[in-house]
Amino acid sequence: MKYAALAAALVALVVAAPVARAQAPTYQRDVPAALAKRARITEDSAVAVARKRIPNGTIQALELENENGRLIYSFDIKVPGKRGIDEVNVNAMSGRIVGDVEHESAAQVKKEAAQEAKEKKAKTSRKP
Repeated sequence: MKYAALAAALVALVVAAPVARAQAPTYQRDVPAALAKRARITEDSAVAVARKRIPNGTIQALELENENGRLIYSFDIKVPGKRGIDEVNVNAMSGRIVGDVEHESAAQVKKEAAQEAKEKKAKTSRKP
């Protein structure tokens, strides 16, 4: 009887482990807590909207940000067979796609990352 209970527990653990691992994001995240508190749409819901818009893509990065007076989830999505990334913006208040899907070349992605790193460095150097 003890062996049966142990075997059942072991099976449950083996089955549950991949599910728990699958729930953790595999992409880079920049989701400030202060902005996340203001969002009406959860990250998971925004991910579902972005994946529906580009179903065959893989999310590379997510950023929750204020852009042009709107709180948005900005997704960088890699599409197989296509260079660069597609950017999908989801309104964090309504869950709707904001604007068109924009394609950024690899050079644009690199330039944007360098600019963001520069801005982040400037912010941290100003803090007392």
